[in-house]
Amino acid sequence: MSEFTGERVIPGQVNDDLWAEHVARYAFASRFSGRRRVLDAGCGTGYGSVEMAHSAGSVVGIDVSCEAIDYAKNHSPESNVRYLRASAALLPFSTAAFDLIAAFEVIEHLADWPDLLREARRVLTPSGLFLVSTPNRLYYADSRKLEGPNPYHVHEFEFAEFQVALREQFANVAILFQNRVEAFSFHRPPLDGSAAVRLDSSSNDPESAHFFLGVCSNQALPPLPPFVYVPRAANVLREREQHIHLLTQELAQTKQWLDQTIADHNALQKAHEQQTQHLAEQNRWALKLQQELTAAQERIVQLQDEAAAIASGYKRKVAELEQENREKTAWAIDTETRLTADLQARAKELAHTVGLLETAEQTIIERTQWAQRLDSELGQLRSKLAMIRESRWIKAGRTIGLGPRVD
Repeated sequence: MSEFTGERVIPGQVNDDLWAEHVARYAFASRFSGRRRVLDAGCGTGYGSVEMAHSAGSVVGIDVSCEAIDYAKNHSPESNVRYLRASAALLPFSTAAFDLIAAFEVIEHLADWPDLLREARRVLTPSGLFLVSTPNRLYYADSRKLEGPNPYHVHEFEFAEFQVALREQFANVAILFQNRVEAFSFHRPPLDGSAAVRLDSSSNDPESAHFFLGVCSNQALPPLPPFVYVPRAANVLREREQHIHLLTQELAQTKQWLDQTIADHNALQKAHEQQTQHLAEQNRWALKLQQELTAAQERIVQLQDEAAAIASGYKRKVAELEQENREKTAWAIDTETRLTADLQARAKELAHTVGLLETAEQTIIERTQWAQRLDSELGQLRSKLAMIRESRWIKAGRTIGLGPRVD
């Protein structure tokens, strides 16, 4: 089962006052449940269904929460109680199925709360009794000033609005006030549950009531004398003593917390002073940085101007170099064209010269060969001439002065 949130009453997880506040309504309802078929609409954890089952013929508890229904089933030993998961605004029962319907602290949780009243009238027997409770909006809002509105409540009622809403569905309506009151009891053990009651301080002002409990029927209402529920933990003096003890402990804790808070405050104050001093130093440092930043920005502007001038000169020089480069490129192209033409002409001349050289060389070779032939022929002739000179016939003719002269 989920932990207690203030809206779901879980046995053992709520204080005695809150427990008594809820159980008291079911103690009141039990006065009318004897041998009747009872519906507990919005039964929660089932403690109220069990309370009414002690005298009822049968009890059916419904709730929209699966966790609540499971808890109720596991903690209700009574054989005449059963639990179902269902909405109080759409009851899964036939017409006139119940003699008594209790819907305690449910209607303020429903956006479609008129459906609860219509459904209750439908499943209630003509002579049946419908009991419905809700917080008084005026008192409840005042009691929750610190906490703020209850986030679980969709619609809260004032006395007049609650009365009008009930009378729209039921012919007979009586609204009782439920208040937490201080009382004195005189009894001897054991208690049998009955007591004579005298009420001197009960308020008749609807605005000061803690809760409203509507008793509704389409037949005449039964007698409704004042009902006082005295819980087991109703020793108010003892409760106040315990409460004072708790308050004393809380006060000591609060004082300890206050001392710690003051110490923390002093420490924070000191830290704040140190922070202030540090901040002043930081401000001075920031001012110095600001001055340096301003000087740097001025220097940057100066450098930007210089850079702009340099860039302008650079662009001018680049333009001049580009122009010079274009002129040199044109000269180079012209020179290349001229040299290429000259080279081609020289090549042609060289080719012609090579041709002439080859021709001259051929001529030299031919003449060399001719000269060699002539030289060979000359050698042959010289050989023949030498032979002739050495011939005896020639010698003899020379002697007698006859024949050719051979020198």
